[in-house]
Parts: sequence; C-alpha cells; structure tokens
Amino acid sequence: MKKYKNPLIERYSSKEMGYNFSPEKKFITWRKLWISLAEGQKKLGLNITKDQINDLKNHLNDIDWNRITFYEKKFRHDVMAHLYAFGEKAVLAKPIIHLGATSAFLGDNTDIIIIRDGLKIILNKLINIIFHMRNFSLEYHSLPTLAFTHYQPAQLTTVGKRSSLWLQSILMDVEELEFRLKHLSFRGVKGTVGTAASFKELFDGDLHKLKTLEKEIANKFGFTNIFSVTGQTYDRKVDAQIINLLSNISQSAHKFSNDLRLLQNLKEMEEPFEKEQIGSSAMAYKRNPIRSERMASLAKYVISLSNSSAMVTATQWLERTLDDSANRRLVIAQSFLAIDAILIIWNNILENIVVYPKIIHKHIQDELPFLITEYIIVESVKNGADRQEIHERIRIHSMNANNTIKLEGKKNDFIERILKDKKIPINEKKINKMLNPMKLIGFSSDQVLEFIEKKVNPILNKFHYFINSHRDLKV
Repeated sequence: MKKYKNPLIERYSSKEMGYNFSPEKKFITWRKLWISLAEGQKKLGLNITKDQINDLKNHLNDIDWNRITFYEKKFRHDVMAHLYAFGEKAVLAKPIIHLGATSAFLGDNTDIIIIRDGLKIILNKLINIIFHMRNFSLEYHSLPTLAFTHYQPAQLTTVGKRSSLWLQSILMDVEELEFRLKHLSFRGVKGTVGTAASFKELFDGDLHKLKTLEKEIANKFGFTNIFSVTGQTYDRKVDAQIINLLSNISQSAHKFSNDLRLLQNLKEMEEPFEKEQIGSSAMAYKRNPIRSERMASLAKYVISLSNSSAMVTATQWLERTLDDSANRRLVIAQSFLAIDAILIIWNNILENIVVYPKIIHKHIQDELPFLITEYIIVESVKNGADRQEIHERIRIHSMNANNTIKLEGKKNDFIERILKDKKIPINEKKINKMLNPMKLIGFSSDQVLEFIEKKVNPILNKFHYFINSHRDLKV
C-alpha cells in the first residue's frame, strides 16, 4: 500500500521550494550553525582546536538518518538526536558541539534562513508575473472592453486598464515582500531564555565578545539585522507577518483567477487550453478553466493558514511554550509550497493567455446604445432642452428597449427610439459619432502607459536578472 504524499510536493510546487523546506536543507543548516558557533568561539579564545573545526566540516553532509530516527525516538528531542548523531561522526569535535547554545539557536535561526530563502524564490516568480502582465497591459492598453460593476455592464474601459488593476495588487505585494526581506532579523546567540547567561559564563562576563560572536555568525548567513532581545525564541509575530504576506499574495492571485473565469465564461479571454487537453469526462466540448480554479483553490488554503499563525503568536506564554512547534512545522512550509504552486500556475497562464477582440467588440455593441445616455443628455441641454425632461424620456426609452431585448429576444433598439423622439433635440450624425467606443474609454490608455512607466518598469529594471523563467506545470 502506498503511503500518503503531500500533493504540494508531488503535484504543484517547484523543486527549489521543495528543497528549501526539505529535511536535508534544514539539518545541514543546523550543522553549519554549529560549525559557525564553534569557529566564532575559537576565534574569541575558547579552548577549541582547528582539528575539531575541520572534523565538523568534514562530516557536514554525512547524515545517518537511521541513527537520528533512533535517537529521536529514544530522547523525544530532535536537537539532541541530531547532536548525538553528529557527535558519532565528528568524534574529535563531539565535546564542543552546541557549547553554550540552546535548541532555538538551531531551530529559530534555521527557520529565519529558510523563510528568507523562500521569500527570494517567491520574489523571483512574482517579478516574472509582473513582466508578463506588463507586456499584456501594453499590448491591450487601448482595446476597449465593457467594464462591470456588480457584474453588470457599466461603462467602457480597456483590456489593458483592467490588467493594470491586477498589476497594482501585485506591486503592493512585492513592496511588502521587499520590506519583510529588508527587516528580517536573525535570532542570534541568546541562550536558553534570551539572557545569554551561558555565554556570559563562557566569556567571563565580556559582553563585547558575545556581540562579536553573534554578529559574525549572522553575517556568515547573510544577515545584518539581529534581534536585540528575544525570549527563548524570536517573536512569533514574525511568522504571522510572513504568512499574512503570503495570504496577501494569495488574495491577489484569487482576484485574478476570479476575473479570468468570469471573462472566460463571456468568451472574451481564456486561459491556455492544450491541443489534447480534456475539459470534461462527459461533456467533450467543455474548456474548463482548471488552472484558474487550481489557483483559487490553493489561494483559499493559504488565506486560511494566516489565522493559524496569528493564533500561535497570540497564545505564546512568557519566554516560550512549545505548542507553537508542530503548528509551525506544518503552516510555514505548507504556505510557502502553496504560494509557490500558485505563482507557477499564474506564470503559466500569462505566458499563453488568449484574448478574443471580436467577442469583446460584440459585447460592446450590445450595450453601447445605453452607454451614451449621459452624452445624449448633455448634447440635448446644449441644444436648449430641459435636463430633467430629457433624463425622464431616456429612462422610459431605456426601460422599453430592455423589455424588447429580454422579453422578445430582439436587438437593442434604444437608438432608434431616441431618434424618433421629437422632444430630444439630437441628430443621427451626432449620435453615430458618440457610438465610437474609442470615445468612451476616458483616459484608460494614458493611465496604463503612465502606470507602467512610473510604477511597473522601475520594479522590473530593479530585478531584471529574475526575468527569464518559463514555468511548466507538473499536471
């Protein structure tokens, strides 16, 4: 019988994100932290030899998973299990491994490293989404389309203006992601409850040595920010902030997937549908939007997990309580893997998204007569009519035209009704001029071009080295 496998690993996420949360990366990082701790302590005068440091380095990747499983079952303590297993390999260094440290030195610093690396993977994919969506917005910046409010036809916008709204949400997410990366802090060397009492003893009360050690280890792992104070763990609010960021990205993705599915139903836009793809096992004609649906499904999951991290943060006791541990093992990894999958799908859609201008134009023509009512009022008043009287006559003609469309299934005859009404002082030539969709899109096109130039291109220029990634789906 096959065992359960995490679908986020098996079906959806990338190898790079999978490795980022793998046991191999986690526990090798633990060993690197042990090595850095020993190196720093030796440099600051503790009785640690070069041979012991080399012994640790020589066994960095020499992990006996069976021994670790044995020890964890015996001790019910994951750090002690790895400490004993590492000590069996690096025998010479065994007496000085983990000197003065606590489990959180390994666990929390490693979690911060993994979160940092996960955010960089996400940033890479977000930049590619912005790149594809920027190009899409430019291509269709002036193509008129019906705008909808309450999912009812409103006025005209452009396809590119609508996609600029999607872009704006993503830019907000990238801005937040950059902020979190910039301000992410290393937990550092803080001892058992954050007081660094063990290191005060080791360094004979020399606080400067502790600061030097902490800074050196943080720098080795790419951090300039270090928590000034902690309990046993770093503040779990960091986790809540990170998962909330992932929730925000999911909200942007879900909004896009909703809009695309609505537009696909209207046959105006469509996600990729491959030559041999099957939409339904029963209805052979179906072109179901499975990519968008999968995005939405995963996005709901990530959004729901943000509550879990918030609960953990809110319910920590004093310097620390372990009821955060199992929750964090699940929530942090699953959130990152799910977001990774969402962004892969999103990129895949944008690389091959389809627009149907003729259908878009048809829908505009169906509604266009109603869209010029305000212009008819203005023109009639300019020609001497009473504004309220014209408004009422247009209202009546609109209702009657709607009945003709909905009850009789006939075409929209609103314009014919207006032209026949002698009390509305407007001629056919003027109305035909108004019926040009390009006259009704306002400053949509200009807004898109300005937005891209001032807001989007600077981000793409800043992270230009990320723009290259083609994303194939696993399934």
